[in-house]
Amino acid sequence: MEFFLGAFTAEWEQRRAALLHELSLGRQTSADEDERRRRGGATATASIAAAGMKPGFRPRPAERGRFGDGGRHRSADRPMRLRFVGLASGGQPAVVKMASFGGGSRLGAMINYVSRHGDVVVENERGEQLRGRDQLSAVGGAWDHLMKNRAESRDIGLFHVSVAHDSGHGGDLHDRAGAIVRQGLGDRAFAFAVSARPDGSGFDIDGITVLRSPGGERLTADEKATAIVQQRLDAGRATEGSASFRFTGYGNGTDYGSARLRSLVAAHKGKVCDEQGRAIGDGKRAGDLVQLEWRGQLHSRKPRDVMHLVLSARPGTNAAAFQDAARDFLGTQFAGHRYVFSLHDAASDPKAQAAGGKRPHVHVHAIIAMRSDAGDRIETTIPAFRAWRLTMAEKARVQGIAMEMTDRRDRVSPPAYSKNQVRPVNTIGRTQHAGTSDAAQRRYDAKRADAERFPRTARSQAYVRVAQQQWQEIASMRLSRPEQDFVKAQLSRLEDRRAPSELRALAQGEQSNSGSQLRTQLGKLSELVWEGDDMRRMTRPEFEAYEKRVETALFQAERTISPAERKDFEEIATAARDHVNVHRELVALNEQRRHNEMAEPKERRSPDQHRDDEKQRWNDAVARHGFAAAEAANRVLLAIEQSRDAMERAEAGDRSPDKMAALRQELDSRLIQAAELGANGNGLIGEVAEVDEELNTVLQAVERQRHKANRESASASSERSEAARDPERSAPDGGSASQRRSTERQPTERQDAAAHREIGDSTRGDPIKQHVPRLEELQREADEQRAHDRDDRGER
Repeated sequence: MEFFLGAFTAEWEQRRAALLHELSLGRQTSADEDERRRRGGATATASIAAAGMKPGFRPRPAERGRFGDGGRHRSADRPMRLRFVGLASGGQPAVVKMASFGGGSRLGAMINYVSRHGDVVVENERGEQLRGRDQLSAVGGAWDHLMKNRAESRDIGLFHVSVAHDSGHGGDLHDRAGAIVRQGLGDRAFAFAVSARPDGSGFDIDGITVLRSPGGERLTADEKATAIVQQRLDAGRATEGSASFRFTGYGNGTDYGSARLRSLVAAHKGKVCDEQGRAIGDGKRAGDLVQLEWRGQLHSRKPRDVMHLVLSARPGTNAAAFQDAARDFLGTQFAGHRYVFSLHDAASDPKAQAAGGKRPHVHVHAIIAMRSDAGDRIETTIPAFRAWRLTMAEKARVQGIAMEMTDRRDRVSPPAYSKNQVRPVNTIGRTQHAGTSDAAQRRYDAKRADAERFPRTARSQAYVRVAQQQWQEIASMRLSRPEQDFVKAQLSRLEDRRAPSELRALAQGEQSNSGSQLRTQLGKLSELVWEGDDMRRMTRPEFEAYEKRVETALFQAERTISPAERKDFEEIATAARDHVNVHRELVALNEQRRHNEMAEPKERRSPDQHRDDEKQRWNDAVARHGFAAAEAANRVLLAIEQSRDAMERAEAGDRSPDKMAALRQELDSRLIQAAELGANGNGLIGEVAEVDEELNTVLQAVERQRHKANRESASASSERSEAARDPERSAPDGGSASQRRSTERQPTERQDAAAHREIGDSTRGDPIKQHVPRLEELQREADEQRAHDRDDRGER
């Protein structure tokens, strides 16, 4: 049966259809095939001519071309008037919220949350539905190569100091304790409480400290850091008695610090002081200290390997249609990335309402890998979120849901509050929060009340004026009574009711700081533009990343300009984009030139030109992959070319079957050696395989065999575990479970045998699971064949 992927318009549908088609043919997809299907050519690979081979290698050209534009289509914003008409007609805003980021260690917990510990079906980027904890736990292993697993920084440390009785020092106990802690911790910020011992033998100090000093030294709150602080106490002699210091814990971020400091205040009934002697009498003061004063000193760092995205719709929205829209959105916006998602609504959510489940609005949770299989990272900038909302609204309208992308300036809505500014107090229905400070509470109240909040920047004020004009034009149209009321309400909100004095103060403040901000942003833009001057070493993906950085710098600079400077800025932006466009053409020409050079026979080029080109390619390869990888790849690729030249000479002259078979076997051996090198992570082999069909076929076969070996190893481990738990268990038909699994594996083994025949491998009895190098086996067989040929000739 012929299979046409073009019949499916959505990318996730194409991926799922391809997977189902492969399964229907009885094939198991390898990791490399999986990756190629996900990438789908969206990200251009490096030019084959830039592979960097030394003189002598000619790859076999592939059928597919990779020298197109390669740029990603960027959809334009929906016109403001159409968006406003859609909202007036009852359309709902597109809600795409970032819930959190996390490292690889948090992936399992995040998937358990969105799947309700396996009770809710989760779907991945290929359209596969994952059920139960076993299938969900396999996601972590499949994503492991995308996780950097960077440890989060240790920002806050807990400590305890035990001080023996010191009769030689008088004064207040808190002052003495503060001097001891300051001697050990230096100029770090800290808070502490003192407890005198009932027997008078001394006192104890419990406290919390910022681990990073203003000078940049960061204590790790472990035994090594304890020894450092103890040495300072011993050397400083802050007390005639002995002071024993130890760290008792550590954590990351202001949330951890606020919780621990509140616990310290509660445990000591408000008798807590900071390093300046200021009293911290209650939990509110503790939260303010950490959130407002300590935050800037932490220099906190958390890994961002995965992100948790939430897509929401109004109560009453068709859940199935919204799920389809979310599926299309994720497949379009995050093509090439791995993700899983699940739908939560009041009808199907197994979580109790009292525990925060069964929310009245339908929503989708998505866990997305920040890095794609091609190495691209997701941008989480303001323009990116706007593009996400735009795409989500488009996909929803296709499914019959009236939805529009909205901007906060469309209705002068107040800014959103962050999770660090509030804490939940009631999770039934719509979660209710309380602010962690007075300012946070005011921001939360304004957002819940949908109060008017006029922008302060000149650019946003100009946007509001345009929005007001559009609403006025819509008001003159023939509308229904509900639509007229909605438009009148928007026009009322957009009336600027601020006092003239406030407006003058805002204008003066904007004018005073816009100049310095603009100079800073233009300086960054200038550095980026000149960074792209040398395009000779830049591949297509590198250029696309460079172009994206330039566009981001232009956007940030445009936000800081005043209306009077807009004309000059447009000239700068046009010149920068022209500069990038010229270099885009240069990159395309270089790719085409290198492709033509690789396809052109060596004899048509002059020796000097050939030598210079090869030297440049070699230098480029070393710069991209390192000398060791380039040298190893070059060695085996030259051996392949020598074998091919020998076969060509033999075909032109002596075409004896024995000699041709020996040369074919030698070429297969060298192709397998190169494929093994590529499967072990040599990027240069992978680049050459993109255009050498023969090498690409062998490389895919090698990776399929490795994938099969891994499956068999896991299956064998599972069998041993089952046998250890229940050695007497047998299959329902009287045979053992291991016999039944052996029978089920026979079709797969026949397919792998066919894969061996496909690449000309004569070592079918040499599986990878026995760890016998196939190259050595091929070499032994070749030696035996040559010895046999010599014996035959001697007999004759």
